[in-house]
Amino acid sequence: QKQVPSGIWELFVPNIGDGQKYKYRVRMANGEVVDKTDPFGVAAELPPRTASVVCSLDRYKWEDDEWMHRRKSENQLEKPMSVYEVHLGSWKKCEGGVHGWMNYRDIAHQLVQYCKEMGFTHVELMPISEHPFTGSWGYQTVGYFAATSRYGTPEDFMYFVDFCHKNNIGVILDWVPAHFPKDAHGLRHFDGTALYE
Repeated sequence: QKQVPSGIWELFVPNIGDGQKYKYRVRMANGEVVDKTDPFGVAAELPPRTASVVCSLDRYKWEDDEWMHRRKSENQLEKPMSVYEVHLGSWKKCEGGVHGWMNYRDIAHQLVQYCKEMGFTHVELMPISEHPFTGSWGYQTVGYFAATSRYGTPEDFMYFVDFCHKNNIGVILDWVPAHFPKDAHGLRHFDGTALYE
């Protein structure tokens, strides 16, 4: 352990780097041992695999300064707002993509164009947190900090948000804390108790 300037203790694992997969092995009070996804992980394997993936979020260079400044300086309640709710995995398909899914970067360009043509000011993404069952449309989350790997990497998702902002489209994320799938690697009974529930 090493104390960082903010006073928070940080655990360093030797010889681990971007792209490496990991899980937490948790021994329950009843002696059962379960391998769990990191509830605070920022990246995950493509389902049906379930490991968390080490990923630095520092490399992406944001270009949405103008959007962020305007967002702080304007009263959003006095401006018209029109929201387009969309499920990224079924909005459009890509024959060359994994399972027919488009990448966040490709979706960004097509979705922004569509929003502009239709007069939408915001896009609301149905849950994109990592989830084990594709048919749940993201409503059965196993971790709230990892955007699903179905459509690309965390950097690809950052590009999506950045591109929307640069084109004056706000991004709203559906957050679904009440759905706990029974998958053993998820948040449910994380330490053998209803820790997250």
